[in-house]
Amino acid sequence: MGAYAGKKAVVTGGTHGIGLATVKRLLDGGAEVLLTGRNEDNVAAARAELAGRAAHVLRSDAADMADIDALGAAVAERLGAVDFVFVNVGYAEMRPLAEVTEEAYDRMFAIKAKGAFFTTRRLLPMVNRGGSFVFTTAVLDGFGFAGTSAATGAVAAVRGFASAFAAEFLPLGIRVNVLSPGFTQTPTMGIVFGSEAEREANQKAGEELTPMSRHADPEEMAAAALFLGFEATFSTGIVLNAHGGLATVAG
Repeated sequence: MGAYAGKKAVVTGGTHGIGLATVKRLLDGGAEVLLTGRNEDNVAAARAELAGRAAHVLRSDAADMADIDALGAAVAERLGAVDFVFVNVGYAEMRPLAEVTEEAYDRMFAIKAKGAFFTTRRLLPMVNRGGSFVFTTAVLDGFGFAGTSAATGAVAAVRGFASAFAAEFLPLGIRVNVLSPGFTQTPTMGIVFGSEAEREANQKAGEELTPMSRHADPEEMAAAALFLGFEATFSTGIVLNAHGGLATVAG
């Protein structure tokens, strides 16, 4: 039997990158998974790739309250009670303060902060005692980079939510932890770039700033998320910094 046989999980932002890597590990271990994505092409690709497996792929926008409610209904219908919720949706625009529009600010906070908060509220009644939530933030939640003020605020809010949720969910027997990734080799790296040159500059900066001199593989982040979700049974309210040494050791 697999490590996750009989387990049921929800992974938001599960159609690519860290989320999809986590979904695949769960499925390989015998779990049944409901995963979401907002981009129609990514949703279709995930449905095709995961066809025939114990996966339910749902198109859902984390910033849309109606979609969050529909997600809860889908989880109740297809899974019932669940053991693990990975809140993994992200969106960031890297711009200096003077260039951050109100629309961009609202979108970042709606997807990352509001989405995480209300997704948790909607799914909490369906999480089994002994289950867990894991939230993805980013190295930004504790390390300042120029041109990231709005994105930093959004991920810091999620880190704060998780700390409070960990205390609030103790009587329910539900653990809450945070995975804070560093530079990770995903299709978007959670960032909207204005140009290919900006994307390449970010790639280079990640390699230069990270003491391990490389980006993480999504599989490495998936392993960390599942450690928090299932193995770290005496840990709640913690942040697992998976930064390749960034901000913790000298390179």
